[in-house]
Amino acid sequence: MSKLFASLGCAACLAAASVHAGTADDAAARFHAIYTQEWSWRQQQFQGLDDEDSQGAPSDHLPRVDAATQSARERYWTEVLERLDAIKPAELHGEEAVNYAVYRFQIETLLAEQHFRTWEMPFNSDSGFWSDLGFTARAHYAQPKEYQDYIGKLRDIPRYFAEETDNMRLGLARGFSQPKVILQGRTQSISDVIDAPGESNLFYTPFKQMPASIPAAEQATLRADALAAIKDAVIPAYAKLLRFMQDEYIPRARTGIAAEDLPDGKAFYQAQIREYTTLDMSPDAIHQLGLEQMAIIHRQMLDTITLAGFKGSFADFLHFLRTDSRFYARTPEELLKDAAWIAKQVDGKVGDYIGRLPRRRFAIEPVPPDLAPIYTGGRGGPGIYLVNTYNLPSRPLYSLPALTLHESSPGHALQMPLAAEMEGLPDFRRYSYISAYGEGWALYCEYLGQEMGIYHTPYEQFGYLSYQAWRAARLVVDTGIHHLHWTRAQAQDYLRENTALADHEIETEVDRYIAWPGQALSYYLGEMAIRQDRARAEQALGTKFDIRAFHDAVLSTGSVPLPVLNERIDRFIDDGGKSPYADDGHCDCKSP
Repeated sequence: MSKLFASLGCAACLAAASVHAGTADDAAARFHAIYTQEWSWRQQQFQGLDDEDSQGAPSDHLPRVDAATQSARERYWTEVLERLDAIKPAELHGEEAVNYAVYRFQIETLLAEQHFRTWEMPFNSDSGFWSDLGFTARAHYAQPKEYQDYIGKLRDIPRYFAEETDNMRLGLARGFSQPKVILQGRTQSISDVIDAPGESNLFYTPFKQMPASIPAAEQATLRADALAAIKDAVIPAYAKLLRFMQDEYIPRARTGIAAEDLPDGKAFYQAQIREYTTLDMSPDAIHQLGLEQMAIIHRQMLDTITLAGFKGSFADFLHFLRTDSRFYARTPEELLKDAAWIAKQVDGKVGDYIGRLPRRRFAIEPVPPDLAPIYTGGRGGPGIYLVNTYNLPSRPLYSLPALTLHESSPGHALQMPLAAEMEGLPDFRRYSYISAYGEGWALYCEYLGQEMGIYHTPYEQFGYLSYQAWRAARLVVDTGIHHLHWTRAQAQDYLRENTALADHEIETEVDRYIAWPGQALSYYLGEMAIRQDRARAEQALGTKFDIRAFHDAVLSTGSVPLPVLNERIDRFIDDGGKSPYADDGHCDCKSP
């Protein structure tokens, strides 16, 4: 028995539950026992991790990520799946049947990641295990224990980095690495930590302003402990990581860029497609769909150019948008203020389109400078909308309304907190994130911005269409790179010729697709599913269709695979288009 299972008592639990599964106990009770036990175990597995989508429990140390732990996780999830196999979905009713479909997809996805050993490549073009710790450094702490736990994690960084680099060596040995071509400049965030001693270091951030409720003497002790941890553990660990990247990883990284060229590459890319789209589409089918959608959007873009009164070709118009100073902020503050103005316009209208709104609000802040050069134009989530103010000539104002709708409200900064606040759903649905649903909803919000009146000029409408083309182009480019063996330059040219994205953003985006196979496919396929669901509901319900009730039905599910969302809208139609919320405002999550 491994130490991992022994420490948690999981092997005995699983064996007992397997025997128990053969009894006549209620299927729902057995299913509940499986997912509550596994979810608790999962939180312990990732305790101390604080990235964008972390499910880990608070801790004074970082998670174990070594090969033995990874093998134990694979065995554990394999046994969980076997236990799920012993339950017939037909025995589950109402919301439990939905829970089963969502949970099984989660476990299958987790197992696929372990099977393909994706933990041997623990970073992509704009984020990685070392930069994700920046979220921990920028978190808000209120109690002495939270600061002590944080310092404990700082002291654990050398062990954590050693395990990650050992994993990366395993990947290198079998040709499973990030491509060399996207690694240039990716070590700057490591160097930034090394070059900032003492109080200037990123990891000292939580100690610059501490709560007055902590006595001054205790604050001084915590600050001294933090400075010692940064000097003795953090900076040496980052320095060792930098040497590894420069001397070992980058020189030995693979020269190709296609996922299908990796070990068992075709199966790996198909698994990535399923993880990020929740669908079993082939790369060829996705590529063809992307080409078809691009043709439709291109015609809409030409109509908008005519509406703007521009005389010239499509390429001329793109050049005009990329070079005319009226379309660009002069200062980071101007960009942030415009984003805030757009967000407040949405605030005034969102209640007309969504019935149940989250209690949590969000801040608008710039992307941290250590991440900004290789980061996307914006990111949103619970409590935050990050706007990238780096390289202002690559951040057009005409695209800002679409970006804001996507990343803030009613996109990520609304959907994710709303799911977390949803009563009646198990935690694995409230706090997990399925990309096809989450990104599909956020992209649908850009589409919804037309109805909400957020695009005020033909240029902003073109910005919306350019963003639609950008996401549809991802269907073409991602499959082009990883299945059809497009070159990096070929992918960049396709975006340059078909969208209004600036060159800097085109370069960072293509590198993101190269480094993160399949993820880029989730957006447009997710939006298409929601728009198709809406069209089906509108046709079936006629005058009974209520847009607020429809959006409540979509948002009340938590993050789910697209086929599960389709079934939820079928139930919404069968129920006469009724909102899922009772008169008291709580979700009727038990309704069949």
